[in-house]
Amino acid sequence: MKKTISILAVLSLLLSLGACAVGKSPSGVPQEMVSGGGVIEFSGSSGREPVSPENPPAVPEDEGPSYAPIPSSSVPSYPGSTAPESASPSSQPAPGSSPASSQSPLPSGSASIPSSSSVTPSSVSSSRSSSSEESKEEPPRPAGDEEVRAIWISYLDLGPLLKNQSKSAFTASIRRVLDDVEGLGLNTVYAQMRPFGDALYRSGYFPSSYLFTGEEGEIGSQPYDVLEIMVEEAHSRGLRIEAWLNPYRVRTSDKPLSDDNPAWDLLETGDAIRYDGGIYYDPGSPAARELILNGVREIVDNYDVDGIHFDDYFYPPNAPATFDAETYEAADTGKSLAAWRREQVDILVKEVYAAVGRDKVFGISPAGNNQNNYNALYCDVEKWLTTPGYVDYICPQVYFGFNNSIKPYESTVKEFNDMISQSGVKLYVGLAAYKIGDAQQGGAEWVQNTDMMARQVECARDLSRYGGFALYRYDSLFNPGGSVAGAVKKELANLIDVLS
Repeated sequence: MKKTISILAVLSLLLSLGACAVGKSPSGVPQEMVSGGGVIEFSGSSGREPVSPENPPAVPEDEGPSYAPIPSSSVPSYPGSTAPESASPSSQPAPGSSPASSQSPLPSGSASIPSSSSVTPSSVSSSRSSSSEESKEEPPRPAGDEEVRAIWISYLDLGPLLKNQSKSAFTASIRRVLDDVEGLGLNTVYAQMRPFGDALYRSGYFPSSYLFTGEEGEIGSQPYDVLEIMVEEAHSRGLRIEAWLNPYRVRTSDKPLSDDNPAWDLLETGDAIRYDGGIYYDPGSPAARELILNGVREIVDNYDVDGIHFDDYFYPPNAPATFDAETYEAADTGKSLAAWRREQVDILVKEVYAAVGRDKVFGISPAGNNQNNYNALYCDVEKWLTTPGYVDYICPQVYFGFNNSIKPYESTVKEFNDMISQSGVKLYVGLAAYKIGDAQQGGAEWVQNTDMMARQVECARDLSRYGGFALYRYDSLFNPGGSVAGAVKKELANLIDVLS
């Protein structure tokens, strides 16, 4: 009853704005385009979104590409750019403030923290099986028939709620956020808990995120446990919540590491790599992989999350041969560099699936252009969807309009749908809420129409593997810039209509 009343109240408010109208293309408004012979490139400019959107959009033709995918048979010989860690002042907290003066005790029910001196990738064992053969023989985990209606809550959304805020202040803020999510009729949250090799929860492996104070803290020094709070508040509203993790990315800027950040030791041993101004765990390193797996295990063992969620950050885009030359040479494989890299990502994905266990789900949100996934980020999405033991769902970022000249929405969604052959694997469709009403981000189609989300959901529902959708991201819908606020309200009204 509470949920019904909430939805009706929001609907009544938004419908008062009037019905949406579809007009002619405004003069000077670019159509949503992508450049590069059928390949979508990541944008280095992002309008009202931060400089480093978590899910890079397609870019208009007149914007310079951030990278261009290479043929799968080639070895990259030039560096691709990586999205900077910093964001616009309005959406990302600035560094430089003092760390929290005190550390609250570990809450009951959250992860116990082993001594940091004893925590290394090789010294920590787990009772959970990570055998790829065992997981391959298990049938895919069953999924319910309820449509997943998800929203990404990015570190860009969480940052302003956390910066130098007390536990009680954050709790009050996140309650309002989750009330918004529930009121829109959504049922799932992807909450970013490890954006840069750090942790917004009490981890025994990763340091306290800089989002708390502006500076990265020591392992276990989080002033409070964001994941514990969000799990409790989400479940009290009947919302599912999955911990969204970035596995390999440690830094995309020169922001300092804490003294006990495990990346220091792995940089010394070559299991982490400095590249293009950033730091990445080497996907080909067993030690780095074990660290990442231990981070997954401590979440699923100690928190009542409903799943683990990865996005599209795997290898840095088009990493050159020099990026991991030593690891590749030591592997002494007959495979090409590109094929070997894809194999390393496959190993991690398969082991994470096994580590998550059968009572939770594991899903990935790859880029919407599968050429980029395969040739530039080195992830074989089709393999994950046709072979047992990799994922429970795939949520491609289909951030394109119906009229996109290179990757039109309808055919792109169908492409991902048709790749799925594993029983029980679902297709969730990632939708670009950040493009609503924004000519620079999306072109004329996203300005002319105020029912893009609604029509895209209805279109996807006709697909055989469809299981739901996800909206990127919270602030784009609930804290939009003034110039697009009216369009966003109309979009929400139309979306509520198809969700009722």
